[in-house]
Amino acid sequence: MTKKSTARNRIPATSKEDKRDSIDKQAVRHRGKQAPSETFHLDIWLTLALVNWIFDFGRPIAGWYVPLEWSPLNRPSIGDYFHMAYNVITPFCLLKLQERSPQKLSPSVSYLSVITFVMGASIHLVGDSVNHRLPHVGYELHLSVRDNPIMQQLKPQKLVSLFELLYTYDEEIGHLMWYIPFFITLFLYFLGCFRKTEPTGRKLGLSWWLLMLVSAVYYWYLVTEGQIFSVYVLTLGCMLVSCAIKARRGERLDVNGLFLIHTFNVTFVLIVLWVAYLWSDPVLRQKYPGFVYIPEPWSYYSLHFVDK
Repeated sequence: MTKKSTARNRIPATSKEDKRDSIDKQAVRHRGKQAPSETFHLDIWLTLALVNWIFDFGRPIAGWYVPLEWSPLNRPSIGDYFHMAYNVITPFCLLKLQERSPQKLSPSVSYLSVITFVMGASIHLVGDSVNHRLPHVGYELHLSVRDNPIMQQLKPQKLVSLFELLYTYDEEIGHLMWYIPFFITLFLYFLGCFRKTEPTGRKLGLSWWLLMLVSAVYYWYLVTEGQIFSVYVLTLGCMLVSCAIKARRGERLDVNGLFLIHTFNVTFVLIVLWVAYLWSDPVLRQKYPGFVYIPEPWSYYSLHFVDK
């Protein structure tokens, strides 16, 4: 009887300790949600910057200037392998970024965004691989598909429609399925970068500013070359509206949120300067008609520098 009584007396104590531990864990999780970390994710942002500049911006350069003996026209180019590396590393960085978000996203949203991103980037890989090999046989990037002399000589002429379909998958479908989930992921992460009180001891060092400027220049290239100004400016607008709404509630951005909004703001300034510089170019005006006139950098390069 004494042993049983002793055992019964121990049970409530253990229950109280377990309950106390459970409450402590819930409090820690709650504090983690309410107070986002002020740690700058230098590893992720730097990795993204390097991948973007080397494997995305450097991709067409590698495809154009690596000798054809190393990658014949019927084989993948060096730029294609760059694209493959980009398609693996970038979604991994986006997933890691979502893991560190102070506001955890739904796993379904994370998976769907990354799956769509990979599918769009893969579609673009195929179309872009062909389009960036065409200049080796006389194709001019600053002209539309049907206006290219090499396409006008193609027989039968119905084949030109197939190249237009390829261009559509490359420049339209591929870009939209690639960049829309990319910007959605960044925006959802941005929404989790607000905190109730003004952060104390914040110092934006030289590395922060340099990385922000490098990233902004890349996003200028991304928006102009990818022809996704509408997607970009909608994302920037949502960010600015979110800042205004959160400011009324006394919430301010942490260091990672500031990095994103500064990057997008500087990108907008660079796009405006780019458009102003090429505003009166008659050839590019013909290729990019319509209300939104944003020439692609590679078309500008093909027009003004390739022949020279």
